[in-house]
Amino acid sequence: MADSDSRIGEDNSLLLLDDDEPFLKRLAKAMEKRGFAVETAESVAEGRAIASVRPPAYAVCDLRLEDGNGLDVVEVIRERRPDARIVVLTGYGAIATAVAAVKIGATDYLSKPADARDITNALLADEDELPPPPENPMSADRVRWEHIHRIYELCDRNVSETARRLNMHRRTLQRILAKRSPR
Repeated sequence: MADSDSRIGEDNSLLLLDDDEPFLKRLAKAMEKRGFAVETAESVAEGRAIASVRPPAYAVCDLRLEDGNGLDVVEVIRERRPDARIVVLTGYGAIATAVAAVKIGATDYLSKPADARDITNALLADEDELPPPPENPMSADRVRWEHIHRIYELCDRNVSETARRLNMHRRTLQRILAKRSPR
C-alpha cells in the first residue's frame, strides 16, 4: 500500500454507495489503493443495512439511486456514527440539494464526474479548510448540459414542459438532448 494516505485515521472503513456498477468498481479499487477498507452498496436498502450494522468512518453516497435517495443512508450513518466523514456525489449538481446534504450531515458535496483524488481530498480535508479545487472542473458547456438534463428529468422527460421552463424552443431542446454530454 505505497499509495496509502497518512491522513486516514486508524479506522479506515469506507462505504461507497452508487448504482452505477462500473463507476462503483473503479472507485472502490482506487480508494483501496489509497488505504481505505472499502465496502460497496448499490441501493439505499443495502446502504442502510450496512450503515446500521457497521457504520463506516468514511462514506461516499450517490444522491439519486433507483430505490430512493442517498441522503437516507447519510442520516443512518450520522445517527450511528456522528464523527463519520461523508461526501455526497451526484450527477445533478444543485445548490438546494447541496444545502440539504450538508444539513443532514454530509461533510462535503461533489458533482460527478469526480475522481478518486477529488473524493479523497473531500473526505480527508480538515474541518476548517476547504478541499483544493478539482483539477478537472466541469466546463461551462457541461454545466449547461447537466442543468438542462436535470430540468428534463424533473419534468418527467417531457420535452415541451422542459422547453417552456427553460424558455427555449422545443426543437432546440430536442437537438441538445440528442447530443452526447460535453467534457
